[in-house]
Amino acid sequence: MDPYTICLLLGALGLGAMALTGAGRHGHAGGHGHHAHAGAAPRATASHAGTPSSPTHGGARATHQTGGAAASRALWSLMSPRLLFSVLLGIGTTGVLLRHTISGGVLLAAAIAGGVVFERALVRPVWDLAMRFASKPALTLESCVTDPATAVTSFDAEGRGLVAIELDGQLVQILATLVPSERAAGLTVRAGDRLRIDAVDAERNRCTVSIL
Repeated sequence: MDPYTICLLLGALGLGAMALTGAGRHGHAGGHGHHAHAGAAPRATASHAGTPSSPTHGGARATHQTGGAAASRALWSLMSPRLLFSVLLGIGTTGVLLRHTISGGVLLAAAIAGGVVFERALVRPVWDLAMRFASKPALTLESCVTDPATAVTSFDAEGRGLVAIELDGQLVQILATLVPSERAAGLTVRAGDRLRIDAVDAERNRCTVSIL
């Protein structure tokens, strides 16, 4: 069995399995506009150890975090199983159709180009349309782990305060506690600071956060 037939079969089986099981949905990530949070932005702790950071430094940090979030979204998009299977299907289909006409490196280049075009022009629009009709799962507080949050109040000496998180498109305020390592380091949280949800206690409606 040649490589192009293998790609065709893998792509078709992968997309078929995803369509049947619903694994192609972005799930939690797709439910929030800000969730392409594959990784948290690097922590800027210096401004929390002393006086508030200057507007210039704050703007630079915000720009850096925005750039990091965009890079994370692009990386996760490239790692999407749907993208992988779509491109494989396109490569396999193009290769099988053209293997009797061209060969070698020219065929490989044409197959790769065909895979990209197939994914962008056919599979992606059809998949996005199908996902619009799929039921959206109800999100719970546990689904907010690793999500960003905003401090509503300054945290007290014991590292406790209120934070706001976005849950199903609505802002929800819950009691938060700063992680022990950051409390021990003397870091403080002021109202308006950006945080990350590290753990959630849904029964007590509380969470543990760290500083972004």
